[in-house]
Amino acid sequence: MAGVSGDRKGKKDDNGLGTALDFVLSNAKLVLGVGGAAMLGIATLAVKRMYDRAISAPASPTKMDPAGKRSWEEPSWLGSSPRLLTQDMKTNTSRSLQTLPTSPNAFEPNAVRRAGSRGRGGGKADLQKARLRFSLQDKLWGFYRRRVAIPEEEQATARRAAVDICAELRNFLHAKMPDMPLREMYLSGSLYDDLQVVTADHAQLMVPLILEKNLWSPIPGEDTIMNMPGFWLVRRENLEYFPRGSSYWDRCVVGGYLSPKTVLEAFDRVVAGSINWPAIGSALDYVIRPVVPSETLTLEVQYEVDRRLFVDFLPLVVIGDAVTLVAKPHRQAERYENLWRQSFRAAETARLRGLDQEDGGCRGLCLKVAKAVCKLTPSLHRLSSAQLTNAILLLSEREGDWAQDALADRFLQLLRELVGHLEAGRLPCALAPNVNLLSELTPEEVDELGYTLYCALSEPEGLLRTA
Repeated sequence: MAGVSGDRKGKKDDNGLGTALDFVLSNAKLVLGVGGAAMLGIATLAVKRMYDRAISAPASPTKMDPAGKRSWEEPSWLGSSPRLLTQDMKTNTSRSLQTLPTSPNAFEPNAVRRAGSRGRGGGKADLQKARLRFSLQDKLWGFYRRRVAIPEEEQATARRAAVDICAELRNFLHAKMPDMPLREMYLSGSLYDDLQVVTADHAQLMVPLILEKNLWSPIPGEDTIMNMPGFWLVRRENLEYFPRGSSYWDRCVVGGYLSPKTVLEAFDRVVAGSINWPAIGSALDYVIRPVVPSETLTLEVQYEVDRRLFVDFLPLVVIGDAVTLVAKPHRQAERYENLWRQSFRAAETARLRGLDQEDGGCRGLCLKVAKAVCKLTPSLHRLSSAQLTNAILLLSEREGDWAQDALADRFLQLLRELVGHLEAGRLPCALAPNVNLLSELTPEEVDELGYTLYCALSEPEGLLRTA
């Protein structure tokens, strides 16, 4: 609750009320749960901030509070959370905070220029907001240099380890199963797109299957009884003319459909059960072991004493030139075990990079900072790179200023957008709006994410300190 309780430095003696409120806020989540704690936190925050303003108000209206502290996002909470606030509470909170600045343009990139051009009255408030913005800008850049950016030498070493593993797997599969119809395997992931953060610890080994066009038919998930946009079925066809056994992949058919779970299990028996990884690791001077349990087939590679790389072995099916389906199971895998997940990653990354190249923007930088915050903050682990990427792409459709010096503004705006998507329970894919990228989250996870981000709006620097 650090983001809600605020900074009490520089405040006058409040006879213990502030301490009591801080205690209530810090323990509310344990008693009331996520949603209840957020409701109590916002209501208590309104009273606490109003009380603090009353006891610390300067004698002269032209003097600033010596502490110089002011909340980033107090006004933007008003009426913004139908999930977490009742209508009565929104009304009461709005009345309590009427004296606070409410301009939506408080943190626009030209705020300093506007503040400097105005007179002594409102100009000081605008200048204070601009200073807060620049303070966050400096902290974001410092966080990027200190925690987000990965040294090129570390990335290059991790890529070499991934290439070595890929070569060993390719040679083994060709020798052990020469009749298995596969296209050339290749490495992918954020390690190869300059979007990996914190540490170079993850890569994906893509394994394209070759399917006979006259034997297999892809079906979009929204066209099935399950109504699952973003997922596909791959149905076995023409059994009357080409009985089972006509295709190598018939052994992975479940209920008439090619099962990604069964495909992964088949590769697992080979990769995890047949390959002598200790011997290969000894020859490469690595320690290699399969990760158990794992949603996908994953190898852990210790290539230096203090460095590890996790390589996901990911079978995929390519449909035409535009659709890529990967064997990454739905979170309710037991219910949807025949569903293949459509991957938009390559197209999303290309669009993000293309937009930045057009205007010299900070979208990629903002994404990397957000990814690092989520990776280093346990309560935000469920926010994926795909969700963050699409939130930025959707924001780019409405926001045109992505200059490097607008990083603080766009980061704050991204937090607000994420809170809005979580409250609505829907984050559409920028490339396929019918796909809801939040559909696999549980209500409890949505509340936990929304609560953390909601609190962070009042003090975004807290996310960087927590990370």
